Amino acid sequence: MYLFFRRRRPKENYLINEINKTKIALEAAYSNFENVVDPDLIDSCIYQLNAVQNRYRFLIKEAKASDTTFC
Repeated sequence: MYLFFRRRRPKENYLINEINKTKIALEAAYSNFENVVDPDLIDSCIYQLNAVQNRYRFLIKEAKASDTTFC
């Protein structure tokens, strides 16, 4: 049965774990943005959203470059 599954390399595991953590951080950043009312906090949330989105894009690009599967 296990003949059809290939073992993931450590880098693949790392990328998948980081992508999952970043997705959670992105959801938290969107939630924070929706709940703040102070203009300074809104600016802070926008900065945080942009940072997390850029990290997510970078990790996805790295995963595609290394042919990582997400199954």
